[in-house]
Amino acid sequence: MFTVEFPVGYHDMNPIKIIDFQLNRWYSLGYIPLADMQEAGRNIDGLPAWKDEFIRQAEKALADGRLLHATFHYRAAEFFTHPDDPAKLELYNRFIDLFYNELFVDEPIERHHVPYDNGTTLPAMRIPSQTGIVRDTIVMHGGFDSFIEEFYSLATAFAQQGYDVILFDGPGQGGALKHQQIPMHFAWEKPAKAVLDYFNVTDVTWLGLSMGGWLCFRAAAFETRIKRVIASSIAFDYMQIPPKPVADFARWLFKHPRLFGVMTDWKMRAMPQEKWGIENMMYMWKADSILDASFEILKFNEENQRPDLVTQDVLILTGEADHFIPMKMHHLQVAALKNANSMTEKVFDRSTQGHNHCQVGNLGLAMDTMLTWIDEKLPEPSLA
Repeated sequence: MFTVEFPVGYHDMNPIKIIDFQLNRWYSLGYIPLADMQEAGRNIDGLPAWKDEFIRQAEKALADGRLLHATFHYRAAEFFTHPDDPAKLELYNRFIDLFYNELFVDEPIERHHVPYDNGTTLPAMRIPSQTGIVRDTIVMHGGFDSFIEEFYSLATAFAQQGYDVILFDGPGQGGALKHQQIPMHFAWEKPAKAVLDYFNVTDVTWLGLSMGGWLCFRAAAFETRIKRVIASSIAFDYMQIPPKPVADFARWLFKHPRLFGVMTDWKMRAMPQEKWGIENMMYMWKADSILDASFEILKFNEENQRPDLVTQDVLILTGEADHFIPMKMHHLQVAALKNANSMTEKVFDRSTQGHNHCQVGNLGLAMDTMLTWIDEKLPEPSLA
């Protein structure tokens, strides 16, 4: 089975923060060598240069016989490709084809299509325990910008410790968005029910990463088959991320669409991270306008999350220097989960290199933390 020794270290590779993070992302997951990322970082002077550089990296890796690196260079290339660019879907399909049909064709991956609304399906994969026993079933998903395939290195690490792992793309994610045209929606209990029904599992640990941390609590609030919840880098309430005066001004702007449009255009021109976030938000929700997409993200709030209904054991992982989500969101989320059966919180600082979003920089430490916590909360193992 594919194994990764997760590298330790968050590296400065590009002066643009959102680009620097993405360069660290696939290196930290164990798929692309640091030298490739550093070279790409030197060659990229802004978002428009990203796609061509990573296609170049992918073609170079293929020519060198480095299939793993090439596969994830194609995934990286897709990331900042504009949703209106036909290459976005082409790069996704190239990545998926290499991942399943060449790179990991001999891996113990079960591919599934989970029935969902109106004849659609959600892409899923199951990675069985590799130890002869099943200690637990772990269900994993991402949030704002991920595909289940990029979590394969995490899934195999769990499987090698005796866990069945189920990964799925929900509405607005991966193949559910690209091939099924299913837009994002906050009511995550719906895909949760579909996945749990399909795999016929009744006692699971649920792991949500990034925006998936918000979504996993919404799912747990309404789905009692989820017994343990792990959230990495949660936002809790997206309108509470900025200072209150900024949030109040944003709400006022929503009532003045013309001014909203002018100011949003200015933000997108001046701030690469904002430009990417807004464009991806419209893409995920299949929104006709930035304003419509903004109203959708407003639904990711405390009221809709329903943290008061979460009664499971909870583990929250947070990076103290997360460039997306301020530390205050960690504390607000912990305080809101007042009815959780137990609450464990872990904040990673710079000394551990797990200080950034989703512990990019030290995913091995995050995995060790999760495995130790699950082991403490589990009942006795059953025979596989």
